[in-house]
Amino acid sequence: MPEDDVLTTEGEQTEVITTEGEQTEVNPLLAPVKMALRVSTTAFDDEIESLIEAAKLDLGVAGVVLPETIDALVRTAVITYCRARFGQPDDYDRLKAAYDEQKAQLSMCTGYTNWGDDVGQV
Repeated sequence: MPEDDVLTTEGEQTEVITTEGEQTEVNPLLAPVKMALRVSTTAFDDEIESLIEAAKLDLGVAGVVLPETIDALVRTAVITYCRARFGQPDDYDRLKAAYDEQKAQLSMCTGYTNWGDDVGQV
C-alpha cells in the first residue's frame, strides 16, 4: 500500500500514518472527538484514545453492540462521553446526563443490541 493511502475498513476510513517506514492506524473517532473537544495538538491523543475506548466499553456494559461502521448516534455518544471526562468541564453534570440518556436510548434499540435475537428461546 502506498505510504499516503487511506485504509478503508468496513465502511470506515482509517487514516494510516507512516513514520520511518512504520505504518500506524489512527482511530477513526479520534479526529471528530478532538474537534468536539477543540483540541488541535497531538499531545493529548493517548488520553483521548483511552476515553474513546472507555466510552465504547461503557456502552458495551449497557448492552449496546457497536455496529461495524460507527454511525452518527454512536459517534455522538462517544463524543459526549469524552467531553464530560476530558479535563474539568464546567458543564459536567449536563454532559453526564446527556451521555446517560444517549446510552439508555441505544441500549433500548433493537438495532444496537442483541437482546432481540434470543426472544422466545429457552
